[in-house]
Amino acid sequence: MTKSAAPVRHSVTESIRNSIALGYFTAGQRITERDLCEMTGVSRTAVREALRQLESEGLVTVVPHRGPIVTRLTPEQAEGIYQVRVELEGLACELFAKNATDDDIVALKAAFEVLKGIEKITDPLERLTAKNNFYECLIFGAHNEALGHTLSSLNARVMVLRATSLAAPGRTHESLLELDELVTLLSERRGKEARKVAGRHVMNAGKVAIAILRERLAEESAAAAQ
Repeated sequence: MTKSAAPVRHSVTESIRNSIALGYFTAGQRITERDLCEMTGVSRTAVREALRQLESEGLVTVVPHRGPIVTRLTPEQAEGIYQVRVELEGLACELFAKNATDDDIVALKAAFEVLKGIEKITDPLERLTAKNNFYECLIFGAHNEALGHTLSSLNARVMVLRATSLAAPGRTHESLLELDELVTLLSERRGKEARKVAGRHVMNAGKVAIAILRERLAEESAAAAQ
């Protein structure tokens, strides 16, 4: 592999992943290699490598004789992901309070300051990036490699759900209030309390995202029945 191959593959994968998370490619939609080549400006080889990565993340399903399809995340699958997130992100908060350096706390606060401007950001990708960056600072500051790898394996589908919940009216404001409380507790290294607040935050986001997924499913079923 050339030195430039890995960065190109990463960039292409991230571009397609973001397009799925933000709904530019919708669940059940067939995405052709030609369209992806035109969108990203890279070769079919790079696109195929990206698709293999996205298939391993559960975002894309390659169907024989049809090609890559955007995987449909069911409400039941989403519920399972949120159940795991409650435990893992709660643990991350408890470990952050215990293990974070002063620089880690400064970085988390800085990421939250950016996040607080999310209600004024109109670009959905910027909104999602700000939220993802906050969580990256939180997980890094926990200083637990196994936990980081486990959360990374969920990250692609979590991104889709995060974008879904943030799209709900009023959820962004509620989310910021919850995270404000969380950052305060983490800064004061009150790990057990932070774990409870993090769990509540994830459950609230889950309720919103799952409700939206159920609504979309009902709408699709109704349309198919006509």
